Order: sequence, then C-alpha cells, then structure tokens
Amino acid sequence: MVRRQAAVKGGLAARLGVRRAVILHVDDLGLCEGANRAFLALAAEGHVTCGSVMVPAPCFTGIAAAAEDPALDIGVHLTLTSEWPHCRWRPLSTARAASGLIDADGYFWRDVDALARHVVPEAAEAELRTQIERAIAAGIRPTHIDAHMAAAMLPALLDVHVRLAHEYGVVPVLPRGVRFVPDARRYDACVAALDEAGLPVIDAFRGTLPVPAAEVQAGYARVIAGLPEGVTHFALHCTAPGEIDLIAPGHAAWRCNEYALFASGAVSAWCEQGGIARIGYRDVQQFWLGASA
Repeated sequence: MVRRQAAVKGGLAARLGVRRAVILHVDDLGLCEGANRAFLALAAEGHVTCGSVMVPAPCFTGIAAAAEDPALDIGVHLTLTSEWPHCRWRPLSTARAASGLIDADGYFWRDVDALARHVVPEAAEAELRTQIERAIAAGIRPTHIDAHMAAAMLPALLDVHVRLAHEYGVVPVLPRGVRFVPDARRYDACVAALDEAGLPVIDAFRGTLPVPAAEVQAGYARVIAGLPEGVTHFALHCTAPGEIDLIAPGHAAWRCNEYALFASGAVSAWCEQGGIARIGYRDVQQFWLGASA
C-alpha cells in the first residue's frame, strides 16, 4: 500500500500537474454505426476525451474516415475475441485454425477462457500487429492500445502488449490494481516493471455502470465524486440507439443511457465542479515517448 501511494503522489498526475484527473474513454468503436456516432458527437462537445477502435469489427471504416480530424484522440482496442451472437468478426492476419485464434466457425473465440486454451502467442502477436498497422494505414494516429475483454492481458500476451506499445510509441492501458484480468499476479508484476522503468502508469480504473435507467444519474455522480487522487481510466461504452438493440439486446439499454447522460453535459459539469481534470491519452503519450526512448 505504501508503494502504491508513493506511485500515485509522484506518478503521472504529478507530471501532468494535477491532483485528480479522469480519462473519459469510449471502448468498442467500430462495433456499429451507433457506437461511432456517439463517440464522435461526444468528442466534438468535449464530453469524452478519447476512445479506441476494434479494427476487425464491421464499422471500423466509419472511425477511420473521421480520423482526419487531428483533435480526435483514438487508440486501438486490441481484439482477440468476438462475443456477440449475431455480429462477429474474424482475424485480419490469418484464417488458419492452427493459429489458435479462431473457433469452428472461423471467427475469434467468444470468450477469453477459450482463447487462453488455444492461443499461440506468436500468432496473436502477428494479429495485434496487423490491427495496429491497419489502423495506421487507414489514417488513424493511435495514441494508445487497450484490450477488448482483457484478452491482450493474458499472461502469455502481456509482454507482447508492452512490446507493441514500445514499438509503435503508444501508451499501453494497463492501470494499477485491475482485478478483472486473467492473472492478477502476473499483471501486477508487469505494471510494477513499467513503474520501475519510469514509464507512465494509470493509477485507477472505473467502468460503465450497467444499471437501470432510474439509477444512471446518481450512480455516475457517485463515481465521479469518488474518483481517487491520481489519474483514473474510465472505460465507457456510449452508443446511440439503433443496431445495438439487435447486436447486444442485453447491453443496449445501459449503453444508450450512458450516451444520453454524457450528451447532457452532466458528467462534464461534475468534473468541473469537483476540480477533476479531463485528459486523453495524447496527454499521456508524450510521457510514454520520453521515458520509452
């Protein structure tokens, strides 16, 4: 605990010159046009600060087409799973079952456990590299990489994750103390190594609240008010109504409710009232590039 507190006090927030900051980050760009529309609208108003795109997903080109806007802060949502029943995607780098990346139908595995049982790390690295390269070729200037469903946080892939971050000059989104990762001990060791190397590490993680509509405003207000000192990554899934109702009927309501709340400006106002800086990964990337070099 002493080590963690020291890291927060002398870490990324201190370099940024803030006490509390939040990265308002929209995951799953490229999933559908509603996800793309929501992100672009919120980013234009400053209500979210950045997002990451699933390059193999069906609506990747919608984000790539918008990437000419230099104000957009976009990363690559490293994707090795395809979880939805009626909207699925395949690897970009291979169609070979021997890669360990695909199920019997030729798509990515539906969950991380299945991926972990079959993954060939070399094939996974080739796929993740292809996703980053495809994003760059499409005109995206990625600032960071993060892991869809924590798949690229598997113990066998953590070194790959960090190596790609160094190679492409992008921040690896590996916050302290995350517990939804496949192997917390290995994950903590990886984060500690980044700390020891003087690389910027995000201090805390928060995520979308899958709550009924009546609880959305109060729930998110509590999250913002309770943000700890340091820099917190807030993983959001804001989506405009439409295709999401068919793709993920069990998730659609809370994704759309989250979008409506952020579009109202309420979260931005709460951050301002609480003296919480809103930052993106472009702000962090400068420190990653300096320390990585």
